[in-house]
Amino acid sequence: MMGRWRASRNRRMQRTGPLGAVRTPPGAGVLSCRVIDPVSEPVPHAEFVVTDTLGRTVVSGGTDPFGSFVTAVPAGEYRLAVSAEGYTPFRAGATVSEDALASLGEVTLQVAQPPELPGSGDWDVEPMHSSIAFTARHIGLARIHGRFNSFAGVVRIADEVERSAMHVVIDAASIDTNVRMRDDHLRSADFLDVERFPTIEFYGDRFVPRGGNKWAVTGALSLHGVTRTVTLDTEYLGLGSGMEGETRAACRATTELHRDDFTVSWQTMLARGIAVVGPSIRIELDVQVVPKQGMAAAGAGASG
Repeated sequence: MMGRWRASRNRRMQRTGPLGAVRTPPGAGVLSCRVIDPVSEPVPHAEFVVTDTLGRTVVSGGTDPFGSFVTAVPAGEYRLAVSAEGYTPFRAGATVSEDALASLGEVTLQVAQPPELPGSGDWDVEPMHSSIAFTARHIGLARIHGRFNSFAGVVRIADEVERSAMHVVIDAASIDTNVRMRDDHLRSADFLDVERFPTIEFYGDRFVPRGGNKWAVTGALSLHGVTRTVTLDTEYLGLGSGMEGETRAACRATTELHRDDFTVSWQTMLARGIAVVGPSIRIELDVQVVPKQGMAAAGAGASG
């Protein structure tokens, strides 16, 4: 046993090849590649996921500023998936041997075509297949998840998409965290004060492309009697067809709100000085829109 350990140690100390500076445990090897774009420039911070033959994630992370990643994994067969914003994902298999380097060399990511945009005209938010959810931290530890069950909205797509606008109205009393006592408290004057402010409204009138299928939608959010400028980080998911053949467009969006910005500043503290409800609220939207009745939107997509 001791002799084998010494032999392994000596072999590692004598290495001068690609693994000379990489320490690998017994039974492991090294997997690597360099991610570049079509003009051979590195793609920094590309995401990679290595899975085993059963589809289980073994390791994941991001490439370095030079587009490279190097990771030690147990010897075996693997699948590698590489993705980056604005590029078509890359997938490949790799066999990793003990105390050896399995290099995929340079992996070239191809630029992805952005999804077709919806045609100009008015599109209604379809509540049955949309959601407005939020997450707040409770007593500095657990996260409380909730949603609003009643809302309506319309998106007016302009010929120049950047000039589009949207208006969403939320019934504040429809807040739902699946705990009746907590929901009643959130509706009270301590928080949303729905008797005085029955609706939450967002009017967005600035659509800014951020590359690929990413957009920034900026507008005015009115909540608790206060109006503030808010930007939704939006991912456009493209067009599709519903069960009855109707055209649909979908997107996801997130933003973070600070309660004090909207004077929702109830700050009861626990004995340790921790607020019962955290100062920031994360908002997550999944939205599907359909053309207003009579609008000929199918096949009228604008160029991306």
